[in-house]
Amino acid sequence: MDTIPLDYPTLRLIWWLLLGILLIGFAVMDGFDLGVATLLPAVARSDEERRIVLNVIGPVWEGNQVWLILGGGAVFAAWPPLYAVSFSGFYLAMYLILVALILRPVGFKFRSKVPDARWRSAWDWALFVSGLVPALVFGVAMGNVLLGVPFHFDEILRPHYSGGFFALLTPFALLCGLVSVTLLVAHGAGMLAIKTDGDISARARRLGGWSAVVAAALFVVGGLWLATGINGYALQVAVDPAGPSNPLNKVVVSGPGLWMANYARWPALWLLPALSVAGLLTSSACLRVGRSGLAFLGSALAITCVILTVGFTTFPFLLPSSVQPGSSLTVWDASSSHMTLFVMLVATAIFLPLILLYTAWVFRVLRGKVGADHLGKSKNPNAY
Repeated sequence: MDTIPLDYPTLRLIWWLLLGILLIGFAVMDGFDLGVATLLPAVARSDEERRIVLNVIGPVWEGNQVWLILGGGAVFAAWPPLYAVSFSGFYLAMYLILVALILRPVGFKFRSKVPDARWRSAWDWALFVSGLVPALVFGVAMGNVLLGVPFHFDEILRPHYSGGFFALLTPFALLCGLVSVTLLVAHGAGMLAIKTDGDISARARRLGGWSAVVAAALFVVGGLWLATGINGYALQVAVDPAGPSNPLNKVVVSGPGLWMANYARWPALWLLPALSVAGLLTSSACLRVGRSGLAFLGSALAITCVILTVGFTTFPFLLPSSVQPGSSLTVWDASSSHMTLFVMLVATAIFLPLILLYTAWVFRVLRGKVGADHLGKSKNPNAY
């Protein structure tokens, strides 16, 4: 391994940061798609208004969803035990997300195939579900990461999950789900306010402003609940950052308040939850006064800092085990090999900038408002 320019602990830490970047990329980019779809029944009253809303996200949602594929691929290649536990333990939840996300392209393609009000209304509600359900389930999943997941490894490192789908729906996890929904609704409202005018923009700004305030309040409640009433996890004995990926070679303790240990160790981390709340309140205020661009940036900042808050709160844990804490997965014992992480890093350094450049080019080409006159430019009768 001497030929690899970066040591194993550094590569593990880089890939932990990259996983966070990919999650942030998905939440910021595809998050406004989910938020717009969730807002569809509330901000659009006529068929023309619904078509305008759909044309805000119709040209970009597929590109934005690339971030989800990148995140899933990174988990699979960089953190195989995490992939094995989460994708099998959360199987029904993942299936629910998959079904909801499948509704989105089907809804876009089939909605305008038949000029019937009931047909189009059914697909509009399907698109609403395709936005609401993933936003809720992703938040619930994040809540369960903080609570700990009921899994363990046997002596030959086979993962065993002992929970069920409905066991994931605890009050704290559902609170996290509501934070996710309200946060993404505010983010989607910011995009609608940027891309539309008139009644649609006004409704989006009003609903987004309230949603951002609710998200901030729920986030604060969740933080207080986490600090005072939720068991956290801590390493009793330090793990060798350069050691082999064996999650059973450590001792983990669980108890109230342990998730706050990193904040005592690094007080600057308090800036992350503070910026989350500040971003949401800024987004709300800017939506109310018509500063749509700043509102969108505020909600994007909030999303970024919420994800970073969870990541740094749980570090070095990736997925704690609630039934056998010693089986918990950490940054230092759940990664692929040294060589695999390096090769993946080289590939990421090449292709991630290309994705960013292409995304920036697409949004530059599609800049400007979407209105009723935009709908008339299409010669395709089945267009959005």
